[in-house]
Amino acid sequence: MTQFRDMRRKRQQLSEEENIAILKEATSGTLALLGDDGYPYAVPLSYVYHEGKLYFHSALSGHKVDAIRRCDKASFCVIGQDDVQPKEYSTFYRSVIAFGRIHIVEDEQEKLETARMLGNRYNPNDDERLQKELEGSFSRMLMIRFDIEHLTGKESIGLMRMRH
Repeated sequence: MTQFRDMRRKRQQLSEEENIAILKEATSGTLALLGDDGYPYAVPLSYVYHEGKLYFHSALSGHKVDAIRRCDKASFCVIGQDDVQPKEYSTFYRSVIAFGRIHIVEDEQEKLETARMLGNRYNPNDDERLQKELEGSFSRMLMIRFDIEHLTGKESIGLMRMRH
């Protein structure tokens, strides 16, 4: 197992529960992969968090899919709050970075279940429309699973002061 770095500013570190809450509440983040010729490749994505895993959807091919097939290590950054405080030359922020292993979902049942989870996250209580969408696009999409190995979250000192 990889030894992940400790956060340098420990007093700003969020708890595991706070990290997960941010992952459950936010609607997008940036997936970072090892791209072509060793260049980092970071791509903004919608996602769903479920039981220590993140799920994304994708087209069948492209830069992201090639990078995932080449190297399964990835990180995913979510900004839960970003409130610029101009008069203080500061920002009240909360963010989470997940580190882990990323895989294309090969099992058709898991692919369908995770596609439904993702669809329900962004358009809840509309099973009929989701079913139609899946019937039309399921064969042309991939589902991607990100198994979280390490989570780290941080908030600004200004937010810490407000909460205490």
